[in-house]
Amino acid sequence: MFKKGNSKKISQPAPQPSSSNEKAEVNTLIGASTTLQGDINFSGVMRVDGEIHGNIVGENSNSILILSDNGKIIGELKVDNLIVNGAIEGNVYIGEKIELYPNAKITGDVHYNLLEMEVGAEVNGRMIREEVNKVELVAPGNAEIQIEGLETNT
Repeated sequence: MFKKGNSKKISQPAPQPSSSNEKAEVNTLIGASTTLQGDINFSGVMRVDGEIHGNIVGENSNSILILSDNGKIIGELKVDNLIVNGAIEGNVYIGEKIELYPNAKITGDVHYNLLEMEVGAEVNGRMIREEVNKVELVAPGNAEIQIEGLETNT
């Protein structure tokens, strides 16, 4: 069944949008031999195979940034969805979901709502979960608050 000397190298697939983002088309591509310096604002889907030195902001509510295994970003990221298999040096702010593949390496704080992390991915910083629809209940004085049928005096 298993023959000695017939080992095959299994290559890691490139990160692809998952679940609700599967049909997303890449609008912007930063090629493997490209190095950019400066801040970038984008809409839609951006894939980075090269290197960026600057902050990146996804301008629309469904922005997706895909960082391939050869890609590197040095700067702050603010996007709704992030798929990482490369390196990031800087704080990351995610509105919806972050997916970390085995070669992902983030040095900085990660603020996220949903997280998917595979074995081998690395985060050197704080992981801070922030709920999108976080509701704070503040009752002034002796107001009554009713939560799920429970009545409480404050």
